[in-house]
Amino acid sequence: MDIRVGFGYDVHALCKGRKLWLGGINIEHSEGLLGHSDADVLIHALCDALLGAANLRDIGYHFPDTSAAFEGIDSKILLKKTMELIAQKGYRFSNADCTICAEAPKLNPHIPNMQQCLAEVMNCDAERISIKATTTEQLGFVGKKEGIAAYATVLIIKD
Repeated sequence: MDIRVGFGYDVHALCKGRKLWLGGINIEHSEGLLGHSDADVLIHALCDALLGAANLRDIGYHFPDTSAAFEGIDSKILLKKTMELIAQKGYRFSNADCTICAEAPKLNPHIPNMQQCLAEVMNCDAERISIKATTTEQLGFVGKKEGIAAYATVLIIKD
């Protein structure tokens, strides 16, 4: 049995005029995240963790922000393709532990919906996806409400 751990991190700036997508769901907020795609930092960190665990480089390698094909794309599509990539190497997803760092909005009420959405995309039980939310106690760019960051750790297995 081959057991692999992967770690991912992503950050995007907050800006007016964009929708806020986190964990595959749209969350009401006065600002959204700036990016080439829908800028879902949680999904991007999760993709990087999965790709890293399978030694498949990173999200920018597979889905470059210089490609018109990925402009405005729903990050759930990127996650689905990432799951296909790890499956092609013979791996299956075991579990994920994710943390979103944001001062606002309050994310705890949205976590069950994020878990369910990601579980549907990843074809797994929502219990396998842990999502936590925290602030940075008003420190740094997150604390100044300039952006949102996300971290993800995953475990994948090849039997």
